[in-house]
Amino acid sequence: MPIISRRSLLQSVALAPFVPAGEKPNVLFVVSDDQNSHLGCYGADVRSPNIDGLARVGTRFDRAYCQYPLCNPSRSSLLTGRRPLATKVLDNGTWFRDTLPNVVTLPQHFRQNGYWTATTGKVFHVDDDRAWDEGGDPPKRPPRPDQPPRRRPQTYDQHRNWLDGLSPQALAAREREIDTWVALDGDGHDQPDYLTATRAIELLGQRPQDRPFFLAVGFVDPHAPFIAPKKYFDLYDPAKIKLPADFVPWPASKTLSYRPNADIFIKREATPELARQAIAAYHAATSFMDAQLGRVLAALDRLKLRQNTVIVFFGDNGFILGQKGLWAKESLFEEAARVPLIFSVPWIHPTGKMFPRPVEFLDIYPTLCDLCGLSLTEGLEGKSLAPLLKNPSAPWDEPAYTYMRWGDVIGRSVRTARYRYTEWDHGKLGAEMFDYQTDPGEMHDLASDPQYAATAAKLQGLLAAIL
Repeated sequence: MPIISRRSLLQSVALAPFVPAGEKPNVLFVVSDDQNSHLGCYGADVRSPNIDGLARVGTRFDRAYCQYPLCNPSRSSLLTGRRPLATKVLDNGTWFRDTLPNVVTLPQHFRQNGYWTATTGKVFHVDDDRAWDEGGDPPKRPPRPDQPPRRRPQTYDQHRNWLDGLSPQALAAREREIDTWVALDGDGHDQPDYLTATRAIELLGQRPQDRPFFLAVGFVDPHAPFIAPKKYFDLYDPAKIKLPADFVPWPASKTLSYRPNADIFIKREATPELARQAIAAYHAATSFMDAQLGRVLAALDRLKLRQNTVIVFFGDNGFILGQKGLWAKESLFEEAARVPLIFSVPWIHPTGKMFPRPVEFLDIYPTLCDLCGLSLTEGLEGKSLAPLLKNPSAPWDEPAYTYMRWGDVIGRSVRTARYRYTEWDHGKLGAEMFDYQTDPGEMHDLASDPQYAATAAKLQGLLAAIL
């Protein structure tokens, strides 16, 4: 009789309530690029019927947070199960295997446990050459060692000076590439997300019949430029778009949290009219992406796979739409860090639940392992959300952490159920603190308020503990 270790026994007992009897479940893993919580199921006036439908048959996490508000660091953290300071991926050019060569990524772990793993679209920012049976791209390596990386500006004024140093031609190229929104004729059948959905449907049809699958689908909308067929733009009248209460044409301060806009509205003010057009375009791109997700879900149903498939949907980072004069990401305010996260698990009831307390992207890796009966790899820094899927009232008092780098300076932010506290270079270059119970719009910085000194100290302790 084989000897079972105490750890294995405890783990099998812990997994038992979350794994269905019989064959292992499939996984449909869906990520949307730069998707914030402006979705119908999160209370926004945005047409997202397919994402909303997932929320109705699953669990919506109302306060989910990415670990870094930028594509590559966020995805590298989530897919390795480690915080950005552990992955050392703090930009869009670093490949996580150059810093963690032996790490086992989420899809790689499923592949090693007998799953057929396939991918289409943008899942990793710099792909994992060990993760996929089907699909994927050769990793795009960072510059050679003899090519020094461009030094990032470290302060607001340095960043503005860097933008000022760009030639008119370079600025025009950036605006053509990033700061645009386009309403297309036709149905968008030549657009990346339509093609990604088409390929996902093909992969579902081609899956092996003798193994469970892990299919990862990465949509690029609503990443700028905001491009969608005109019929999706017609859903949103810019004149009816409500601007944020703290909207201003330019970033409102010169602290490190208010970086100059370098993704949208570059070196020009966002007038109220242009801001409304940009927000409407962002929502149009979201609705177009949602329609492509709907095509994939329809194929899942047509193939009668839904009842044995775990579906997780999330955005890789948040996206600021004019608050405090800021646009896009790379900020430690709430709108850049907060993301949609929805799990649909067919055998867990009741459905349509909402979990209100903070969770992290790091929690996705161990959650999927629990739901599929896989052991956990070493070094994971998140915690399984599986108990919360069964019972959203279960005990949970975990904070969420988000990081960002300005040059050589690290910003660290902790979000509890009530507060967010952010500090730059351990507070030497500034700090912010907000109370979301009384100030959900982050209008009043309490970091230097003596009445909140004890609260600030407690939150500083949380940041220190995670190091």
